[in-house]
Amino acid sequence: MDDIKYLIALNNFPKFGPVRTKKIRKRFPDLENAFKASPAELAQAGIEPNIAEEFAAARININPDKLLEQLNKEGIQAITADDELYPKLLSQIYDPPQLFYLKGRLAAEDEFALAVVGARKYTSYGKQVTENIVKDLACNKLTIVSGLALGIDSLAHLTAVEAGGRTIAVLGSGLDRQSIYPSANRYIADKIIAGGGAVISEFPLGAPPLRHHFPQRNRLISGLSLGTLVVEAGEKSGALITARFALEQNREVFAIPGNIYSPVSAGPNQLIKLGAKAVTGAKDIIETLDLAQAACFIENKKIIPESEEEEKILAHLACEPIHIDELIRKTKLDTSQINSTLTIMEMKGMIRNLGGMQYVLAR
Repeated sequence: MDDIKYLIALNNFPKFGPVRTKKIRKRFPDLENAFKASPAELAQAGIEPNIAEEFAAARININPDKLLEQLNKEGIQAITADDELYPKLLSQIYDPPQLFYLKGRLAAEDEFALAVVGARKYTSYGKQVTENIVKDLACNKLTIVSGLALGIDSLAHLTAVEAGGRTIAVLGSGLDRQSIYPSANRYIADKIIAGGGAVISEFPLGAPPLRHHFPQRNRLISGLSLGTLVVEAGEKSGALITARFALEQNREVFAIPGNIYSPVSAGPNQLIKLGAKAVTGAKDIIETLDLAQAACFIENKKIIPESEEEEKILAHLACEPIHIDELIRKTKLDTSQINSTLTIMEMKGMIRNLGGMQYVLAR
């Protein structure tokens, strides 16, 4: 616990990013010693002398115990590069974070993830495409990764949640409620967590959404994913930065072809000219990524009914929500039977109640 506490403290110095933090961890097996090290000792770890001096001056205002207490109060976990929960795909990129913050839940099936990114101001075409493709991907058990930004990002997250799928939001700000950016999307973060997904950030609590944070954030969006889908994006969109990171990380890049006269289709159309795969549906993505392995993985985790009532209910549940009244009609179980069985199934993690007596299969 002490090591995590001091790693969090080091992370609260803005100039200790993933590369410098890795150097420090390599030089100091005990992170308390690293946090308390002299500028000369930090320089021996490969930290530039002027930055080592800056840190020595700044650390008097960094309280490791208080930082840990704040995380616990917010219900936020700190995940280190050595943690079992650390995503395998993310560990394979050039500069993975030595520490990131997590609210919600990561799962083994996140190994099968796709980033979906795009314009903040989308067209009706972009909305239709995003909803159709993300819904199909979620129903095929792919985790949807995006950046919680306004526009395509928000639409991708909400569509995945509404389809009963998993989604991960990556922030360019702190993970505490007051720092979530944009603030208008705090309710989406809540929905993601309530739906069993995750909201993550490598920036410490209280970190504002500074401009240079977002390219750094984008490398995590692509790094968590087998590929990146760009729906709509202008010529200078941040979505194209995510696509570039995906290429550098040797991941697939997909793009939705669009109207050649539409400014928000300029980015995807240019990506296609440069070699990105043009897609018109989820099937194109699933086939390109050869996700037969995902189907096999999911098949092995298939939900097994433990009673006759559960078997009847499971026969009518999928990733599409179904109302309890419809389940009563289809299963011919009486109200008390179905209520008690649904409650037990939810406690076992077999199903999820989306609210309003709407049920879906759990992931």
